[in-house]
Amino acid sequence: MQQFDYFVGVDVSKATLDFAVAKTNQILFHQQVTNDKKGIIQFLKALHQQTKVNLRQCLFCMEFTGIYNNPLLTALHRHSAPVWVERAAHIQESMGLTRGKTDQMDAKRIALFAYKNRDEARLWTPPRTVIAQLDRLTAQRARLVKEIKMLQTPLTDTEGFVGKADRKADQQACAASLKALKADLQSIDQAITELAQQDPELKRLFERVTSVVGISQTTAAEIIVATNEFTTISDPKKFACYAGVVPFERSSGQRRGKPQVSHMANKKVKSLLHLGAMSAIQHCPQLKLYYQRKVAQGKNKMLVLNNVRNKIVHRIFACVRQDRNYEENYTHQLA
Repeated sequence: MQQFDYFVGVDVSKATLDFAVAKTNQILFHQQVTNDKKGIIQFLKALHQQTKVNLRQCLFCMEFTGIYNNPLLTALHRHSAPVWVERAAHIQESMGLTRGKTDQMDAKRIALFAYKNRDEARLWTPPRTVIAQLDRLTAQRARLVKEIKMLQTPLTDTEGFVGKADRKADQQACAASLKALKADLQSIDQAITELAQQDPELKRLFERVTSVVGISQTTAAEIIVATNEFTTISDPKKFACYAGVVPFERSSGQRRGKPQVSHMANKKVKSLLHLGAMSAIQHCPQLKLYYQRKVAQGKNKMLVLNNVRNKIVHRIFACVRQDRNYEENYTHQLA
């Protein structure tokens, strides 16, 4: 396990970066710079002047904030510096009770979090260029779907509540916008298909994942991006937890609560898996029979659907791990 001499907590925002440098559990200094190449170089020079240390001996820890991380991640990767990108919820939960919040305080707390949890550090590795492109396309697609839903839902929900003339006028007012948005959505889907065909490894993963009944190209793309081609998350149980489809027991003393799924999950992936499960219980004979049998036994429908989501996750990871497409009547071959 790699040993680090210094721990650098970074609070990332659109305009600025707040750095807090710690040695063991003591904060040495704090510095705020602009979130651009000039500001990052300014801090790295200050870090070297203060510590005289090689960047490979420093562990940089930051919360995931999407594209705002990119300038710093690019610079640190160029210098081969170890980087730990962690979910904000994980860092917040580990801090316990805290009072006050500023960018400077957050940077110091992240630095101390990195020191206290250094044995559990998961070093960040940059995704391939094609995965970064896929990530941008899926994000664009999600925004288009959201905009279409915002325009479409009021038009369908007003039926029977407003006059036909007013409803028709509303539909005509949004018709051009909806047509353009749907055309853009088709273009994004086509771009994702073409991107998958251009890269052999990405094509292989799409073929394996979409072979599972209920998994569409959109769901496959989100899973591939979320797992960084099944490298950062290779265990189906961990991914099921990440997607929020694993129920956890909540008990205390004599009280025995019902197991519930955690709200700390990737809601986008969870939603897509739910749609996949709804499709699977209609088109997959095994899962259809499973769903009908459990519901007939009196099980809650959402509980059974969640179990189906979990089964789908395990099927996906099995196909990727064994490098084969899903087969309904697959039998294990004994060595």
